[in-house]
Amino acid sequence: MGINFPLVLVLATLITGLVWLLDILLLKKRRESAAEAIRATEAGEEAIEKALKEPVVVEYSVSFFPVLAIVLVLRSFLFEPFQIPTGSMIPTLQVGDFILVSKYAYGVRLPVIGTKILDVDEPKNGEVMVFIPPHEKEYFIKRVVGTPGDKVRYQDKTLYINDEQQPLEFISQYPPSKPRYLVYNEELGGIKHLIHRNPFRDSRVLEWQVPKGHYFMMGDNRDQSSDSRYWGLVSEENIVGKAVAVWLHKEPGLKFPEISRNRWIQ
Repeated sequence: MGINFPLVLVLATLITGLVWLLDILLLKKRRESAAEAIRATEAGEEAIEKALKEPVVVEYSVSFFPVLAIVLVLRSFLFEPFQIPTGSMIPTLQVGDFILVSKYAYGVRLPVIGTKILDVDEPKNGEVMVFIPPHEKEYFIKRVVGTPGDKVRYQDKTLYINDEQQPLEFISQYPPSKPRYLVYNEELGGIKHLIHRNPFRDSRVLEWQVPKGHYFMMGDNRDQSSDSRYWGLVSEENIVGKAVAVWLHKEPGLKFPEISRNRWIQ
């Protein structure tokens, strides 16, 4: 598990804020009293300035607290940046895409503990969501294919929601001869998006019933995605937010970032 950045941000904001408050209520008054005592001795201005000078800890806290507080509010309640680490959402999202995640789309939550304090909306089928899966304490990003109460069936690599086949249109294959993957246009909840599948048949029929407070997630790169088919459902309390836009892309290695791929996420 990596560094818990939200926790670090909250602690840094809290500590710098407390130091700043302590300076306003106590330390600054002590420095001013010491400076007045020095003035009474008719000492030079240099001694007075030294007495009034803020300690390094206070100086840094006063400088960093407003910045940290703004970042905390933006990241916790509005938008959080996220980089795509794997190819599980190809072709919708590529490795190296930097995306914006709306933290308020599915309700306002407290940072770190994740408790919802304000309802806004619920995830819908077809939307791309960032969440924490049940088996790992890391951010995952997948597409919602089953909401509470849905029966999800995956048969011959085609999705059925509540026994209704979801529209699927063949687009192309790559390469044209001996293809490694097939490209389809899929529609879920009125949202059209491209998916990748390998050309091999799968005779299994897999079904799941989505209980209250849980969601079934799948990657658009259907045969190269670790998702709810393997590790289970996502709890409502582990939702991070809705992926809304790609704002930057950077290829691995010594490549310059590019903005030509910026777009809204469908």
